[in-house]
Amino acid sequence: MSQFENVSVTKKANVYFDGKCVSHSIELADGTAKSVGVILPATLTFTTGAPEIMELIEGECKVTLAGATEAVTYKGGESFNVPGDSSFQIEVLDTVHYVCHFG
Repeated sequence: MSQFENVSVTKKANVYFDGKCVSHSIELADGTAKSVGVILPATLTFTTGAPEIMELIEGECKVTLAGATEAVTYKGGESFNVPGDSSFQIEVLDTVHYVCHFG
Protein backbone atom coordinates (compact mmCIF):
# COMPACT_ATOMS: atom_id res chain seq x y z
CA MET A 1 0.00 0.00 0.00
CA SER A 2 1.56 3.31 -1.08
CA GLN A 3 -0.84 5.59 0.81
CA PHE A 4 -3.21 5.68 3.76
CA GLU A 5 -6.86 6.62 3.22
CA ASN A 6 -9.18 8.42 5.67
CA VAL A 7 -6.60 9.56 8.22
CA SER A 8 -6.18 12.40 10.67
CA VAL A 9 -2.76 14.05 10.53
CA THR A 10 -1.18 16.13 13.28
CA LYS A 11 -0.14 19.33 11.53
CA LYS A 12 2.95 20.02 13.61
CA ALA A 13 5.91 17.76 12.82
CA ASN A 14 7.76 15.74 15.44
CA VAL A 15 11.40 16.87 15.15
CA TYR A 16 14.09 14.83 16.90
CA PHE A 17 17.88 14.90 17.09
CA ASP A 18 18.29 18.48 15.80
CA GLY A 19 16.22 17.73 12.71
CA LYS A 20 17.88 14.45 11.76
CA CYS A 21 14.50 12.72 12.24
CA VAL A 22 11.22 14.37 11.28
CA SER A 23 7.83 12.66 11.36
CA HIS A 24 4.10 13.31 11.42
CA SER A 25 1.66 11.45 13.64
CA ILE A 26 -1.35 9.98 11.89
CA GLU A 27 -4.46 8.21 13.13
CA LEU A 28 -6.46 5.83 10.95
CA ALA A 29 -10.26 5.74 10.96
CA ASP A 30 -10.17 2.72 13.32
CA GLY A 31 -8.02 4.62 15.86
CA THR A 32 -4.72 2.97 14.94
CA ALA A 33 -1.75 5.31 15.52
CA LYS A 34 1.26 5.51 13.23
CA SER A 35 3.98 7.94 12.36
CA VAL A 36 5.38 8.65 8.92
CA GLY A 37 8.80 10.20 8.61
CA VAL A 38 12.34 10.57 7.38
CA ILE A 39 15.67 9.94 9.11
CA LEU A 40 18.74 11.59 7.60
CA PRO A 41 22.16 9.89 7.61
CA ALA A 42 23.29 9.74 11.24
CA THR A 43 23.68 7.30 14.13
CA LEU A 44 20.82 7.74 16.62
CA THR A 45 19.33 5.87 19.58
CA PHE A 46 15.55 5.69 19.98
CA THR A 47 13.58 4.41 22.96
CA THR A 48 10.16 2.78 22.79
CA GLY A 49 7.16 2.73 25.08
CA ALA A 50 4.92 0.39 23.10
CA PRO A 51 6.14 -2.29 20.67
CA GLU A 52 6.87 -0.91 17.21
CA ILE A 53 7.25 -2.19 13.69
CA MET A 54 9.50 0.04 11.62
CA GLU A 55 8.60 -0.33 7.94
CA LEU A 56 11.25 1.07 5.62
CA ILE A 57 9.77 2.57 2.48
CA GLU A 58 13.11 3.64 1.05
CA GLY A 59 16.73 3.93 2.19
CA GLU A 60 19.20 1.76 4.05
CA CYS A 61 20.26 1.46 7.68
CA LYS A 62 21.95 -0.76 10.24
CA VAL A 63 19.93 -1.47 13.38
CA THR A 64 21.13 -2.79 16.73
CA LEU A 65 18.31 -3.72 19.11
CA ALA A 66 18.86 -3.39 22.86
CA GLY A 67 20.82 -6.40 24.08
CA ALA A 68 22.00 -7.40 20.60
CA THR A 69 25.70 -7.63 19.85
CA GLU A 70 25.53 -7.14 16.08
CA ALA A 71 23.73 -4.73 13.78
CA VAL A 72 21.37 -5.97 11.08
CA THR A 73 21.11 -4.14 7.75
CA TYR A 74 17.64 -3.21 6.43
CA LYS A 75 16.65 -1.63 3.12
CA GLY A 76 13.49 -0.16 1.63
CA GLY A 77 10.74 -2.79 1.46
CA GLU A 78 11.87 -4.44 4.70
CA SER A 79 10.83 -3.96 8.32
CA PHE A 80 12.02 -4.72 11.83
CA ASN A 81 10.29 -5.17 15.20
CA VAL A 82 11.24 -3.35 18.38
CA PRO A 83 9.87 -4.55 21.74
CA GLY A 84 8.05 -2.15 24.05
CA ASP A 85 10.01 -0.42 26.81
CA SER A 86 13.22 -0.97 24.90
CA SER A 87 15.58 0.87 22.56
CA PHE A 88 17.45 0.54 19.30
CA GLN A 89 20.39 2.23 17.65
CA ILE A 90 20.01 3.08 13.97
CA GLU A 91 22.87 4.00 11.67
CA VAL A 92 21.28 5.52 8.57
CA LEU A 93 23.46 4.91 5.53
CA ASP A 94 21.02 6.30 2.93
CA THR A 95 18.12 8.57 3.96
CA VAL A 96 15.34 6.38 5.40
CA HIS A 97 11.67 7.02 4.66
CA TYR A 98 9.59 5.02 7.13
CA VAL A 99 6.25 4.21 8.67
CA CYS A 100 6.26 3.35 12.35
CA HIS A 101 3.38 1.04 13.34
CA PHE A 102 2.66 1.22 17.09
CA GLY A 103 1.35 -1.53 19.33
